[in-house]
Amino acid sequence: MTTRVAPKSKAFSLARYIPALGWIRTYSAETATNDLIAAVIVTIMLIPQSLAYALLAGLPPEAGLYASIVPIILYSVFGTSRSLAVGPVAVVSLMTAAAIGNVTATHDVGYATAALTLAGLSGVILVAMGLLRLGFVANFLSHPVISGFITASGLLIAASQLKHILGVDAKGHTLVELLGSLVSHLTSFNVITLIIGVSATVFLFWVRSGLKPLLIRLGLPGKMADFVTKAGPVLAVVVTTMLVWQLGLDDKGVRIVGAVPQSLPPFTMPDLSLDLLSALFMPALLISIIGFVESISVAQTLAAKKRQRIDPDQELIGLGAANIGASLTGGFPVTGGFSRSVVNFDAGAETPAAGAFTAVGLAVAALFLTPLIFFLPNATLAATIIVAVLSLVDFKTLRHSWAYSKRDFWAVAATMLLTLLFGVEIGVTAGVLLSIMLFLYDTARPHVAEVGLVRGTEHFRNIHRHRVLTDPTVLSLRIDQSLYFANARFLEDYIYDRVIDDKALKHVVLMCSAVNEIDLSALETLEGINTRLKEMGITLSLSEVKGPVMDRLQRGDFLEHLTGAVFLSQFDAFEALVSEQPGLTASAEPAAPSRAARFAGG
Repeated sequence: MTTRVAPKSKAFSLARYIPALGWIRTYSAETATNDLIAAVIVTIMLIPQSLAYALLAGLPPEAGLYASIVPIILYSVFGTSRSLAVGPVAVVSLMTAAAIGNVTATHDVGYATAALTLAGLSGVILVAMGLLRLGFVANFLSHPVISGFITASGLLIAASQLKHILGVDAKGHTLVELLGSLVSHLTSFNVITLIIGVSATVFLFWVRSGLKPLLIRLGLPGKMADFVTKAGPVLAVVVTTMLVWQLGLDDKGVRIVGAVPQSLPPFTMPDLSLDLLSALFMPALLISIIGFVESISVAQTLAAKKRQRIDPDQELIGLGAANIGASLTGGFPVTGGFSRSVVNFDAGAETPAAGAFTAVGLAVAALFLTPLIFFLPNATLAATIIVAVLSLVDFKTLRHSWAYSKRDFWAVAATMLLTLLFGVEIGVTAGVLLSIMLFLYDTARPHVAEVGLVRGTEHFRNIHRHRVLTDPTVLSLRIDQSLYFANARFLEDYIYDRVIDDKALKHVVLMCSAVNEIDLSALETLEGINTRLKEMGITLSLSEVKGPVMDRLQRGDFLEHLTGAVFLSQFDAFEALVSEQPGLTASAEPAAPSRAARFAGG
């Protein structure tokens, strides 16, 4: 005798929308210690990153710190990932700069106000998507297309920072504009700035690959060597700041951060004018989608390593709350960052409290350490950005997609080219549209296989791949896709083209083992096929129809008018129909399949 367990109630649960109520109940001193250690490491990493990404977004450096304090706390309360570190990231910062630049050129609004309004609007969009349980939208963005967009964005970001390395006033939102502007200003570059920028860039690249092995060879324990390596950008900040201060390099044309307010994030209010909100809506939507895709991929990857669960819908709410918090505290759009999240994970963070501790550390930095970065050269921050974003550049996607699917290759290549030539907004829009078009293209032309009986079995396989038994009076077609409005006409044309000249044919059987749904448009098409085949003296039957699909078919009168029958299995259909007029023949020996095809079945 077995005992049935009643399903869990789906009634409203506060912990469902505030995940912090779950993990905080079991929070211990040991867990707090691990979270504090991780927070210290991430804080050290985030200080230069936050300043750098504010520079990338075209905002004053303190905006980067503000965007990394309250948003992190809010995410720790509403997010489901125990390792995700939320804050400014490169791609979203670049998209922010492009969006705000366009809006401020046509609207009477301050740059900082537009940025925090963009963050607030993005937050509202994300929360609304979470409440409507739209986390599945990330599945509509193909990974190759997103990879192509991020690669192109990485190149754009790196190119945009060359002006700070050279110490010139270049402008532009596309690769052509940026490079053209840089070339036109080359004669006015600052030699000292170039030396600082190049040296910092080379040093930071070396830190990533060479510092830790060197420290270990010198006898430093592995964990300490790892900590020092992660603090490498801070060392670059300290050394270059000291050089500028001691040598008075700011008087020699080296551009510096300058005065940064010593304060906690201020309370700010977005501009809620309909004119501005309508202008920012599409950029906010794109930033929301791209930020969510980047964040959820990182969160799920890290969660899988500890067998933890990520709720995509609640992640939307967590990220939305973080962005609303950024808009109310002088920040700009934020999302989960890859590098800092990996550092947080590797440093031993066990709960989102590590993020809250990081926020405290950044608040202390905003209150007491900002005077120390007065002489920090912009070239060092640019070097930090360049080193960070070039790790996003991955041309292997092009090579892999070319070998695997030419269609995916052209989608990736188009996304990259459009992003580089026309800017991030057009690039990401093209990426989203291409992802949807690829999905529609794949499903609009479903694979339909004519199948026959494998001798001595009850299995049916593709007649072009296997030597099988067929009957001239029976056409068995296996449909390897759900049927809906976009592919119903394709199936109709396929069947008519196949039966029109086959005078011996008496029965058509649609094998529906791979059909998970038949929408109303497809049902109407099946009704039309049934009528047309009846006029030709051919019956239409179905086999292996799944329960949910059958339930829906029984709601209408299609089955009442079906000229054939619905069979439990394809073997039952074949046996019943062939027995009326036996005439089994073996199909021709199929052409030798490729190595891949031998293992593909069908």
